[in-house]
Amino acid sequence: MNIALIAHDNKKILMENLCIAYRHILIKHNLFATGTTGQLVEETANLNINKYLAGHLGGEQQLGSQIANNDIDLVIFLRDPVTSKNYEPDIHSVLRLCDIHNIPLASNLATAEALLLALDRGDLDWRNIIKQ
Repeated sequence: MNIALIAHDNKKILMENLCIAYRHILIKHNLFATGTTGQLVEETANLNINKYLAGHLGGEQQLGSQIANNDIDLVIFLRDPVTSKNYEPDIHSVLRLCDIHNIPLASNLATAEALLLALDRGDLDWRNIIKQ
């Protein structure tokens, strides 16, 4: 499955730790990430990451395009809900596209862990059916 990883600046270390902890699951899948997050995760968790541009430089728009084409199966977007971003419309666009195209989306650690465990159990295999 194709998994997208995005993390705001205050959540990048959390994303790194999540990817280290669940490396045994993530290594079985195709991973995509916005630029800085992808670089950090690739280095710390030793995972192969297909990297977009940095989020504020258009990486979230690149991800949105893949979601709209049904090329992403799961999004883990560790957001900072407290600090506003000047590129907030791009962020909401990714969330909206996930809702429109029924892409499972985690926006916090608890949901990310639940979705990764569900992925490992095969609970998200229905994504393979709708892509055919």
